[in-house]
Amino acid sequence: MLTRRTLLAAVGAAGGALALPLPAAAAVEDPVADEYHRLLLVHTRWVQQQWDTAIGAYRAADFRFAAVLGNAVLLTSDGYDAGLAGVDAATLRTRTLATIGRFAATNRLAGGNEWGQRLFWDSTFELYFVLAARLLWAELDAATRANVDAIARGQAAYAYGLGTGNDPLSGSWSPNGSIGGYLGDTKLEEMGVYAQAIAPGLAWAPAGDAEADRWRERFVFWAANASGLPAADRANPALVDGRAVSAWNVARNLHDTFIVENHQSANPHYQAELWRTAGRAAAHFLAAGKPLPQVLTRQPSGRELWATLRLLASDAGEPVMPMVADRYHLYGRDVLPLAFLAQVQGDPHAARAEADLAARLMPYLRYAPENRLTKFSGEEKYEPEARAELAIAYLFHRWRTTPVAPVTGTEFFTAAAGARYFGAEVGLTAHQSVTGFAAAVTKPGYVRFLWQPGHDNWFLDTRAPAFLPAQTTAPTRQWTAAYTAARDGVDATMTVLQTAAGWAGYATLPTGTVVYAGPGPSSLTLFNLTMPGVPGLDGSRTFTGSGGAVTPAAGVGDGGTDELTFAARSARHVRFLGRSAAGEYGYSLFAFEALDATGTDRARGRTVTASSADPAYPAANAVDGDAGTRWAVAREERGRADSWLAVDLGATVQLTGVRLRWEVAYATSYSIQTSTDGSTWTTAASAPSTVTLGAWAGIDGRAGVVAHGATGPITASSAMVTIPPATIIEGYPGAGTDLAAAAARRLPTGGPATLRLSDADGYLTLLNLSATAVNGAVLTLPRGDRLYRGVSVVRADGGLDLTASIPAATGAVRPARFTLTGRAPAGTRCSVADSHHVTITAPATAAVDVQLTAGSWSVRAQVPAGATIGFARPVDGPVTPTDDLARGRTTFPTSPLPAGMGEPSRAVDGNPGTSWRPGPNGRMVVDLGAARAIGTVTLTWTSGTRRTARVEISTDGATYTTFSGPSSARYVAVAVPGWTTGDAELAEVSVTASP
Repeated sequence: MLTRRTLLAAVGAAGGALALPLPAAAAVEDPVADEYHRLLLVHTRWVQQQWDTAIGAYRAADFRFAAVLGNAVLLTSDGYDAGLAGVDAATLRTRTLATIGRFAATNRLAGGNEWGQRLFWDSTFELYFVLAARLLWAELDAATRANVDAIARGQAAYAYGLGTGNDPLSGSWSPNGSIGGYLGDTKLEEMGVYAQAIAPGLAWAPAGDAEADRWRERFVFWAANASGLPAADRANPALVDGRAVSAWNVARNLHDTFIVENHQSANPHYQAELWRTAGRAAAHFLAAGKPLPQVLTRQPSGRELWATLRLLASDAGEPVMPMVADRYHLYGRDVLPLAFLAQVQGDPHAARAEADLAARLMPYLRYAPENRLTKFSGEEKYEPEARAELAIAYLFHRWRTTPVAPVTGTEFFTAAAGARYFGAEVGLTAHQSVTGFAAAVTKPGYVRFLWQPGHDNWFLDTRAPAFLPAQTTAPTRQWTAAYTAARDGVDATMTVLQTAAGWAGYATLPTGTVVYAGPGPSSLTLFNLTMPGVPGLDGSRTFTGSGGAVTPAAGVGDGGTDELTFAARSARHVRFLGRSAAGEYGYSLFAFEALDATGTDRARGRTVTASSADPAYPAANAVDGDAGTRWAVAREERGRADSWLAVDLGATVQLTGVRLRWEVAYATSYSIQTSTDGSTWTTAASAPSTVTLGAWAGIDGRAGVVAHGATGPITASSAMVTIPPATIIEGYPGAGTDLAAAAARRLPTGGPATLRLSDADGYLTLLNLSATAVNGAVLTLPRGDRLYRGVSVVRADGGLDLTASIPAATGAVRPARFTLTGRAPAGTRCSVADSHHVTITAPATAAVDVQLTAGSWSVRAQVPAGATIGFARPVDGPVTPTDDLARGRTTFPTSPLPAGMGEPSRAVDGNPGTSWRPGPNGRMVVDLGAARAIGTVTLTWTSGTRRTARVEISTDGATYTTFSGPSSARYVAVAVPGWTTGDAELAEVSVTASP
C-alpha cells in the first residue's frame, strides 16, 4: 500500500505547497531501494562533470541540468556518502539550488528564452525539474518558487490548449491528433508525453482550481488512449476515472497482438513507454499527497502489454530487442517502467524483473565509460533522463510501507512462457520458455533467427542472427507459425524461409532447445566483456568439444580495441579485410594504426582507400588521429562481409602489428594483409584465434550445439561459434544435455532429402525445405516408445514407421502424445487421433501387452492378436489439436475488466473446468485473428439458470450484427443480458468453420 508515512512535514510559503523531506529509511528491508540509493550516489560523479562554471549551474546541453532530481532525492534522504558521491553534501546542495534557480528563470513558460514549452522533449525534463524543486521547496526563494509554479501550470495549460491537435513546436513528434498510429511507428509514446505534460500542473494545483478540472479530463484522455486498440476498447465498459473505456478511447496505437512498433520495427523499449510516462506522472501526484488518477493503474490493455514484454523478457529485467540495436543494454532507461509496475501497481512479476535489473546496474555503471547509466547505445540526453528516473524509482520504494516481494525467477519465466506469432505486419514470432528465449524475425530488413539460452542477455548477442547467415535480400518465400498448448498441445514455433542462399528452417521447442536446417556456415556471436558482477562476463569464454575444454585467446573480434602483432615484414600497403560483422551495421573504425617496431603509427595521415564509405564518415577519418571521427561502410554495403580499408604508407616500412579502435559496428572475424605494390596481398594476421571442437560444442557451460551431417568440425573463437553447413543443427540451453550422446544418436529418417527431421528432447521436428509438398512419407523413428499423432507401425528393430505429410515450404513440431512402455511386437499399429485418444491394432500373429502413459494417466493395454482396441485418457484439459476457431484466441474485454466480470479467456481455453462469469449484462468478444468462414457457434454452460444469450459477429470489431447462420467474420461476441450471481457461466464458446 502506498502511504505518505511520516509524510510531508513542513508547509511552504507559497500557495500551501509542501516541503518534501523523504521519510526515514523503511524498517522493512528493501535491498532494491538501497541499491538505487548507492547507484545515485556513485552516479553523482558523472553529475559533477557537468558543472559549468561559466553559468554557475549544471550544463544545459542535452538537458543535463535535469540531474538535479537525483541530487534532490539524495539531499532529502538519509545516508548521504560523500566518498561514494565524490562531492560533499554542502557543495552538492549549493550547486543543485543554483541550477534550479537558473533554469527556472530561463524557461520560456516563466518568461525566459532558453528552454521549455515544447512537448518533445522539454516537457519530460520540466517534469523532472519541477519534482526536484518540490523536493527542495523550503530552500527555494520566492521568485524561484513562482517560476517553478509557472512552468508546471504553464505546460499544463499549453498542452491543454492544443486540444487533440499536434504540437507545432515539436516538429514530427506528434500523436497524429486523436487518431494515433500503429503501423511502423506507434503514437503510444506521444500520447503519453501529452499526458505527462499536464501531470505536474494538475498534481500541484490548489484545491478547487477551475483550470485543473479541465486539465484532468484531457490528462485522462491522453493517458487512456496511449494504449488504444479500438476493437478491444469498444468492447470494454469498465469504468476508468468515472467514464467507460469504450467512451474514453478513440485512438489506435497497438497491433491486435498487443505489441507496438517504433522505427518500423518491434521495439519493446517503446512498449515500456506506457509505464515510463505513467511513472513520471504518478511521482507528482504521490509527492503532492493526492490520489492517483485511476488511469495510471487501470490502463486499457495494460495487462496484455505487460504480458507481451514478459514474453520477450531476459534475466536482467531488460526485454530482448528482436529487431533493433539502438536500444540494446540501455539499462538506466529500463528502471522506471519496472519500478512503477512493481511498486505502484503492485505486480510481483515486475518486482522480479526490477530486482534482476537492479542487481546488474552497479557492475554496468562501473564498466567503461564509468559512472554512466546508459551506454553501448543511445543519445546523450538519456543520461540525465536515466538519473531522474532512477530517482523516481527510489521514491516509489520509499513511499511504500512494504516493498512488493518479487516472485522467484522460475515463477517469473513459468508464468511468462508461451509462443506467439505477432502477424505479418510485425514480422515477429517469439517463444519464451522456462529455460530460454527464441524468436524468428521475418520483417524485411530485419530477417534473422534469435536464441537466448538461459535468458542471459550478456551471453549470445541477439543483434546478430543465430544460425541463419545474415540476409542481404528479403526472402522470396516465408512461412511461420506459433503453436500453443491450448490449440496444439505444445508451445513451439516454426519458421521456413526461401532465401538467396537457399532454404532455411528454424524450430523452437518448449524445452528451450532450437533446431535449424539451412544454408551455412552458421554462427553464434557471443559477448565477451570483462564486467565484474555480471555472471559470465569475466573476459573469456570456455568451450568443450570431443577433445576436452579449451579457452581461446580473447581480446580481438569482440569490439573495443584490437591489437594484433606479427613478425616484422616489409610493407608499403596495409589493409583490414572483413570476414564477418557483429551486427547489421557492418564495420566502423575510429582508428586504424599500422605499427612499426618502435610502436610508431605509420598510417597516420596517409592516403587511404576503402571498399565503400558513408559520406558522413569517410575513409580518411580512420587515419586522421582524431579519436572522435570514424570511417563507416556505406549504408548500402552494411550487409557485405568482405568490406575493406587500405592505407598507402608512402614508402616501404617494417611493420610489426596493427591497432584497430572499433565503434559499436565491429568485425568479429577479419584479416590484416600487407602488400609492397598495392595489388598482391599476403595475410599478416587473422582475428580472432580459433579452436576446433568437433561435431558438438559446449559453450561456457551455458549452452551447447550439435551439428548432424556437418561438412566439417565446429570451431570457436572467444566471441563466436562457427558451425559448418550441416543437415540439422540443434541448440541446447544450459549444461544438462549430454552433447556427445546427442551427436551420436540416430536421427529420424525418411522422405525426400529436403525433409529435415529431428527428435531433440522428444519432440518430432519436421522441416520441408522445398516448394513441393511431402505427402504420405514413411518416416523411420529410431525410438519406439514415443507415439506422435498419426499412424505408427512398430518395426522389427523396435523403432517406428510413422506416416506423415507436410505442405510445401512449411514445417511442424509434434509432441509425443503417448508413451509406450514394453516391447510391442513388430507390425503393431498405433493410431493416435489427438492428445486423449489412441487405438492399438495387434498383428494377426501376436498379442500386444504394453503400458500407455500420458501425463499422470496410465493404462495397461492388452490387445489380442489381430484385434483393435481404443484407449481414451480422461479429459482433464484441452483436447488437442483442435479445429475450433475460437480456442486460445484473444478475448475482449481486456484489462481492466468491468466490475463483476470474470476472465473471458476462460471460455476459449479448452479446459472444461474453467468458465467465464459474465457479470451484470456481460458481453465478451473472441478475436479469431482474421476473417473466417463461420459455420456454427456453440455455447456450453455450467450448471445453474441459463440466461438467453445473444451471439453477434463483426468484421471490424466496431459494428456487430446478430449471427443467424454461416457467415464471414473476424469477431464473435456473446452477450448475456440480465445475468446475475448464481446463474450459469459460459464454460466454452466454440466456433467451427463452414464447409
